[in-house]
Amino acid sequence: MAKTALKGNPVETSGSLPKVGEMAPDFTLVNSSLEEVKLSDFKGKNVVLNIFPSLDTGVCAASVRKFNKDAGSLDNTVVLGISADLPFASGRFCSMEGIENSITLSVFRDDKFAKDYGVLLMDGPMRGLTARAVVIVNPEGKVIYNQLVPEITEEPDYNSAIDSIV
Repeated sequence: MAKTALKGNPVETSGSLPKVGEMAPDFTLVNSSLEEVKLSDFKGKNVVLNIFPSLDTGVCAASVRKFNKDAGSLDNTVVLGISADLPFASGRFCSMEGIENSITLSVFRDDKFAKDYGVLLMDGPMRGLTARAVVIVNPEGKVIYNQLVPEITEEPDYNSAIDSIV
């Protein structure tokens, strides 16, 4: 198990992020139209997995806006915002915010993704949600960047994540 923190209090996750150089585990999540989406649907593209607890927090919303703007405009790159939010809420957020370069996906049907990627929060008040993390997968399906954000209330290292693509 890896550790992150919530307001300085340690929180354990279900495991560890996939390592750089490893093949990213495939997954099936649900988009805002209730359709199933797989990582393998994006083979041949760089895929930014922006993983966070909920769009109902300012930091999570900020990460979606930032990756939508900065990574969503890169050639051959898709941004997936992954959380436990219901697909309806994610769709509403994207509509209201003008998010057009990111696809929001939900883990609400199955926690397999959260377990496979080691981001399921195992204790603390946000137990059952996903930790804040970024995983970037190259067009061949290998992990080229990962970050488990050490403090859930803080934003990820956008520059390092985006620099790993370009």
